[in-house]
Amino acid sequence: MMSSQSSVTKHQPAAIESPSPRTRTRFDVRHHVRVAQCKVTTREGWFGDYDYAWLCSPALPFSIGDKKPNRRRQPPFYGIDDELPLVLAMASGLQHALAMLAGLITPPIIFASTLALDAQTSAYMISASLIGCGILSLVQMSRIKLWRGYYLGTGLLSVVGTSFATLSTANAVFNAMYANGTCPSVTAADGSVTRGACPDAYGMVLGTSLICSFLEIGLSFIPPRTLQRIFPPMVTGTVIVMIGASLIGSSGISNWGGGSNGCQARPTSGPLSLCPTTTSKHALPWGSPEFIGLGFLSFVTIVITELFGSPFLKNASIIVGLAVGCIVAGAAGYIDGSTITSAPTITFLWYVECLLLACVVLISRRVHTFKIRVYPPAILPMLAVYVSTTMEAIGDITASAEVSRLKVTGDDFDSRIQGGVLSDGFGGFMSALFTVTPLSIFAQNNGVIALTRCANRAAGRWCCVFLILFGILGKVSGFFLAIPNPVLGGVTTFLFASVVVSGLRVLSYVGYTRRDRFILAAAMSFGIGDLLMPDVFTYLFDGVRNPSSGLQGLFDSITIVLSTPFLAAGLVAVILNLIIPQELLQTEEDEGEEVEQVVENVEAPSDKAEKA
Repeated sequence: MMSSQSSVTKHQPAAIESPSPRTRTRFDVRHHVRVAQCKVTTREGWFGDYDYAWLCSPALPFSIGDKKPNRRRQPPFYGIDDELPLVLAMASGLQHALAMLAGLITPPIIFASTLALDAQTSAYMISASLIGCGILSLVQMSRIKLWRGYYLGTGLLSVVGTSFATLSTANAVFNAMYANGTCPSVTAADGSVTRGACPDAYGMVLGTSLICSFLEIGLSFIPPRTLQRIFPPMVTGTVIVMIGASLIGSSGISNWGGGSNGCQARPTSGPLSLCPTTTSKHALPWGSPEFIGLGFLSFVTIVITELFGSPFLKNASIIVGLAVGCIVAGAAGYIDGSTITSAPTITFLWYVECLLLACVVLISRRVHTFKIRVYPPAILPMLAVYVSTTMEAIGDITASAEVSRLKVTGDDFDSRIQGGVLSDGFGGFMSALFTVTPLSIFAQNNGVIALTRCANRAAGRWCCVFLILFGILGKVSGFFLAIPNPVLGGVTTFLFASVVVSGLRVLSYVGYTRRDRFILAAAMSFGIGDLLMPDVFTYLFDGVRNPSSGLQGLFDSITIVLSTPFLAAGLVAVILNLIIPQELLQTEEDEGEEVEQVVENVEAPSDKAEKA
């Protein structure tokens, strides 16, 4: 068992005493220069002894179901700080970038579609998401010591992306803004509603997110064990399941059928009578077999890649599904290339105008800004989002530490959780300045680590380089924006279902005592009820006459919380977990187990007698 914990490096640096009386510091410039020189000038530094054939070898059809184990020697395991060959670091980094790419581009595409934003703004939002995730992932992977044992970052191969909890909540906030007139909309004679462009709504979500991020920053200084008692797996698992389930219904399946911009209601007239709109190329009614077929092709491609693909392709199966779907859709004429041609060649987060070594770098007319303001009814839901991201961060950091073969107990592990949650909160503050909704740790990359046996942070840094590069190249964002809704829906349905499975995995740690089952049933009552009847709490305060603006804001805030499945279910689970003591409902469960044991003891002799 101990051999499995060994790293690729035979001798750990900490175990070797320096022959020199002067201890080398981590900032020894000469040492780092020598290491870099060795990396780029030797074959060992470029390639090492890694089995690259294993990384790129597909699973052939005739090998599936073979009872003989694969005799190919698995590559060595690379720890978080082991020496990693350059080619392997770049290849692993590219795998991580491709594995998380679909999850990064989906939220801005959905936000832009919900708010009816133009193609240029939508492409910028995708670029900003990629660049912001790359920059803040570098912060998360660091382990910067602050004071009194506090850190910023996990020191693991932990990458960040737009939280799906934010996606679900922001959609509810946008719906409320269109309903109360904050955002423009037009109602046709048949009752169908066409939404107008509302970039100010996105700015309000960013501003609200910015001030609410201080909650997670404050939570990071609470001992992790206390947070785990308040938010046990029963609570976090319920929240994650509801997040994935709600996104499947509101976005995944809707886009698979043709779109989620209102055409899924199949109005009889107006621009949304066809999907995505009546002016689009190959516009069809929602749910047409052509749309279903394109989405199914992307979905099946993911399955085939998992069956026959090499480890490299398996890690990028979502992108493979998008690529195959886009190729077929493009050949059939379903792709509108105008978003690609209108996208800038180069873009960045802000206007950049600087003089460096006689080189002027000027990026203009490539940046979009939003009016950052606070939307009071969104404060309470956004605070709940940051509580949710805190819960997600604790679970994801634990999973990252396990797959990196590090201890998940002790002060060192607690400091990694503290640093990760603090970096999450700091990322939420900075992401608003990056014009990106709150970011949180991504769990998808743990699967890449397990498959490639590489938990090295050098691979993570190359992942960040690729993400920033994808974001800077504006044409890449334009291409992502041109992906047809059915292709995107087929892929995101699988992606959101993976979130549900992650939540079920967390729930597997629950003991399912009578107390646990009672709390889960109460939480799921609200969560699943919201999923099946989304408007059940929408009219809760309609009977209040002439409320003040402050009171109306409170009513809107409560309505958003109750109408968002994971917020309602999570709130119920947290409250009941805190007020129902373990002993109150545990006694009956223990008595039931004792009765079952007595019955088994009585039946055992009779069974033996019958067999005799």
